[in-house]
Amino acid sequence: MKEYRQLTSEEISALENRGCWAEDWSSVLVANGFRPNYLSRVLFYGENRLGAFEETLEVTKGFFKHSGIFNATLRNVTVGDNNLIENVGNYINNYTIGDSCFISNICTLETTEGATYGEGNTISVLNEVGDGNVVLFRELNSQFAAFMVQHFQDKALKDAVLRLIKEGIALNESDQAWIGNRVKIVNTKEITNTIIFDDCEINGASRLSDCTILSSEAASVYIGTGVICENSIISYGSSIINSVKMQDCFVGEACQISNGFTASASVFFANSYMSNGEACAAFCGPFTASHHKSSLLIGGMFSFYNAGSATNFSNHAYKMGPMHYGTLQRGCKTASGAYLLMPANIGTFSVCFGKLMYHPDTSCLPFSYLKAYSDIMYLSPGRNITTVGLYRDIRKWPKRDLRPQGTQKSIVNFDWLSPYSVGEIIKGKKILEKLQDASGNEVALYNYYNYVIKSNSLQKGIENYDMALRIYMGAVLKRVRKRDANLTPPSSSVGTGQWTDLSGLLLPVSEEERLIEDIKTGNLESIQDVLQRFEDINEHYRDYQWAWTYQLILDYYHLNTITPQDADRIREDYIQARRTWIAAIRKDAEKEFAMGDVEQNVLDDFLNKLDHEVDYEE
Repeated sequence: MKEYRQLTSEEISALENRGCWAEDWSSVLVANGFRPNYLSRVLFYGENRLGAFEETLEVTKGFFKHSGIFNATLRNVTVGDNNLIENVGNYINNYTIGDSCFISNICTLETTEGATYGEGNTISVLNEVGDGNVVLFRELNSQFAAFMVQHFQDKALKDAVLRLIKEGIALNESDQAWIGNRVKIVNTKEITNTIIFDDCEINGASRLSDCTILSSEAASVYIGTGVICENSIISYGSSIINSVKMQDCFVGEACQISNGFTASASVFFANSYMSNGEACAAFCGPFTASHHKSSLLIGGMFSFYNAGSATNFSNHAYKMGPMHYGTLQRGCKTASGAYLLMPANIGTFSVCFGKLMYHPDTSCLPFSYLKAYSDIMYLSPGRNITTVGLYRDIRKWPKRDLRPQGTQKSIVNFDWLSPYSVGEIIKGKKILEKLQDASGNEVALYNYYNYVIKSNSLQKGIENYDMALRIYMGAVLKRVRKRDANLTPPSSSVGTGQWTDLSGLLLPVSEEERLIEDIKTGNLESIQDVLQRFEDINEHYRDYQWAWTYQLILDYYHLNTITPQDADRIREDYIQARRTWIAAIRKDAEKEFAMGDVEQNVLDDFLNKLDHEVDYEE
């Protein structure tokens, strides 16, 4: 701990000669190395502690100014070493400031009684008028948030989770807000009850109130012009710029929120991009993107999602209020002008077009196109499997993970074919086959609830689903065979049942149920224990996947065990299916080019990448 001393009479005289004043000079303590010549027109109230001012700071590119305090009013403030604080219009009150910070042209920086710094704030996600189902705290990740959303109706679990969170928050409690090292705050009006970690830059913000800003040298946070942020937490590597207005929100790692976007009671995780539009009671999991001014994300759960312009969701077309919500499972898209009437549940990697009524539930028909023409809703199951869009998406997401190592709180599994999505494919294939068996092969249209499936779409859906199954089984078998030529059967049955997706974490339902039980019984004693359990589950993903896939292969090929000959057969099916898939994507790209939407060089570059897909067969 730094040692402080009282000012000498000579130092007090020097300070007074430079326009400084203190309510009580004995309450102004200084560190060794302090010199009064780097203070001017500073007013001191209460108890203040000052570090040394020995170095210069780069205030903008190539422009250095000496550290010191000029034109400021301080009350109960601790100032570290080599800070430059200047032109404080109102005051700095009840704050601790680290080292090498630049604070210039601000109005108010203050900690008041009852500050929460955004932690412990309970918001209602999805159900806009609900009792609250996500508690904000600095260690929150997408898995924990999704876990709370899905299970907070379990009172015993909710009480146990709330206790763990409360205990975790208590460890970080502080009567006074603080600013870390190398923080830059300029041209900003008001910062109240806000903790700011190292290397954060705040430039031109209007108001920050009851917030925690998690920042580091490797993953700094930038908050820009006109931003108003209240009762929120912002995580490592994120940027909030250009008049964003945010209240009761959590922003995860490497998110970008910009251009007048407004958000309330919403959460955003891992590389989400929000611009121009609006979010309310929205759960935006990893890689959720909304670029357009006219798009509204409300009452929905998303991940790996892209919202087209004028996308809208209705959660309030009822007399009971805005209580309805829906889920767009990972990888979904909405086309320009899309509308979904909640409640709705859209299967993985599906695309929605038009005004979709009748509360669509296509969770068991993944990779589908949902299209509305007037009052008729058409469904093309499995259509998205063979599109350029899917191919580009599944390859771009890993490349666009901007989170530096050490700041990746949310777990993101990028597998597009997994026990979760393939499990839905299996269900979808059975549904289509039953429809075909029930109505025969000669009918032009099939009905699935309120949706119409054309005959050729149904047949193509069965084929695409089967192709995806062969690709998945072959890919897993290839991976296992590289480390175990004997294809030893799984040593554990964990993973053989149903799977789920906790906003980026793919896991067996049995592991989620075990987690619930361990929290309730007290086997997990802290928030860190719960977060570590998520990590442990993810680390065993390949083991769990092999257990599930092994059983799938036995069932699909009617085997009792997998011999080398069986493995060779599965490999051949895999290569054939994969080549069929690539050929279909090539055809889709050429079709798009023929429509005049793509330049020749863009097409050639894309086809060249497809030509190299054979490199991944071995």
